Amino acid sequence: MGRPREREPMDEHDFDEFYAASAQRITSQVYAMIGDRDEAQECVQEAFARAWTARRSLAHVQHPEAWVRTTAYRLAVSRWRRAVRGRRAPDRALQGTGTVAGPSETYVAVVEALRRLPEAQRQVVVLHHLADLPVQDVAAELGVPVNTVKTRLRRGRAALAEILGDDPPPEGGPGARVVEECRRG
Repeated sequence: MGRPREREPMDEHDFDEFYAASAQRITSQVYAMIGDRDEAQECVQEAFARAWTARRSLAHVQHPEAWVRTTAYRLAVSRWRRAVRGRRAPDRALQGTGTVAGPSETYVAVVEALRRLPEAQRQVVVLHHLADLPVQDVAAELGVPVNTVKTRLRRGRAALAEILGDDPPPEGGPGARVVEECRRG
């Protein structure tokens, strides 16, 4: 395999297009991983701010969306750790001012079920099913072997099927595929 072709750093227009095309999707994915919509929105905004600052290095990254998603997730984990230690309350000053439609009942039910999974299983289920990443890309993003991802997916699906039981949330919404996958096993 050759080295990926080096791209030019994103200009303002390219970055605006990148943001418009991926911000909502990344926010939904981070929300599914951490279970707190406000925190997910804040962390994704901060991750995009960092991406803008680091756009020269981002030109060398094969998947900029994965970079932003990983950065947002790591920001969320860091914030959670600080809050648990009591050093500081989450920063609400950066909360977006625009109105965003709330998630569907299905999505909320799936996120609630995902919150009950161990973190490692939750991450692979979200990245594979909600971010639509192939198993190999999930493994690369998390830095774990492909078979580890497959095992976590199998266990995560089984746990979700048990948690969701016979009363799955209504059809529709971004979480419906995960619900269906879990029901099929």
